[in-house]
Amino acid sequence: MRLYIKHISAQERPVLAVDHTAWTRLHSPTLQDRTYEHQSSAIASNKPISVGQGYSTIAWIPQESGSWALPLRHERITSWENPISKAAWQIKQVCKHLPLRPIILLDSEYGNASLLNQTAEIEADFLMRIRSNRCLYSGPPLYTGKGRPRKHGQKFKLNDPSTWWEATETIEVDDSKLGQLRVRMWQNLHFSGSATHAMQLILVERILPKQSHSKSQPLWLVWIGSEMPPMSEIWRQYLRRFAVDHWYRFLKQRLHWTLPQLSTPGQCERWSDLMPVLTWELWLARDLVAQHHLPWQKPLSHLTPGRVAQSIASLLPEIGTPAVSPKLRGKSPGWSVGNKRTTKIRYPVVKKGKTPHKKRTKTVA
Repeated sequence: MRLYIKHISAQERPVLAVDHTAWTRLHSPTLQDRTYEHQSSAIASNKPISVGQGYSTIAWIPQESGSWALPLRHERITSWENPISKAAWQIKQVCKHLPLRPIILLDSEYGNASLLNQTAEIEADFLMRIRSNRCLYSGPPLYTGKGRPRKHGQKFKLNDPSTWWEATETIEVDDSKLGQLRVRMWQNLHFSGSATHAMQLILVERILPKQSHSKSQPLWLVWIGSEMPPMSEIWRQYLRRFAVDHWYRFLKQRLHWTLPQLSTPGQCERWSDLMPVLTWELWLARDLVAQHHLPWQKPLSHLTPGRVAQSIASLLPEIGTPAVSPKLRGKSPGWSVGNKRTTKIRYPVVKKGKTPHKKRTKTVA
């Protein structure tokens, strides 16, 4: 990891993205420590789950646009961990080696009080999406001197505009792809489970013409940190997070990460450790390879990871390999006479426990 961090520029704040994905092993009962993982289903009535192992990734996003995501840590989520605790641990390990305070981008799964409580002491700024059915609270009113001081103030339900109050700042932005956008911000809100962590709530909406029949869902973001980027640019900053999704697709389709049917979790982890190495090699070789595109592909001015992998064959003979020449296999001695064959152990699928949600009792102010 430290070798990767040396390539991060110290001139501008690094932008990191965190996400997790599943390595599906549905028909591998002899693989230990399999868990139930999220897997999108094309059939609406099916549950979006599968059986396998989850992997959490924290990656550096080097460009403002494009599909490059350079992983700094890509590790397995064990059966006694969850994606949020694993992400918090990875963020802590990476941030203590960075030259500048980073901006960390997270999807709505991480937009909760648990992550904020686990990363409160980390020197980093967070920009995360939250679900539209969440409920936030303003700061508490002044203490009246009677009873326990209140932790929460007025309720702010994202899917109920009647609970909204006037935004602190509102601007309109013209984007070449999305058209006209309205960006609003509310200050000093917090989750019910993290009352001491104030954040800025940002709502991004498309302004569609009245005759338009298209629908657009609003984008809810929260910023937790010291210096927030300008309102006109902060929503663009979040869009850089999708480079991790591109990397996961490239990892599974082009680098064949999930192709081998390995026997143990240790073997899976060692094979997975090669994926960041391969990605960084492609990133460093992007200016050295001559672009080779197929007849139906358009030439690109900025090569993507897939296009570099497609063009790197001409560079490999010049680099060479430290591996020795292959040797003849010879004749296998076969199975020893009298040695008993034993079947492999079958391991059950581990079902992680779910923390019950505590209902908040209404108190009379």
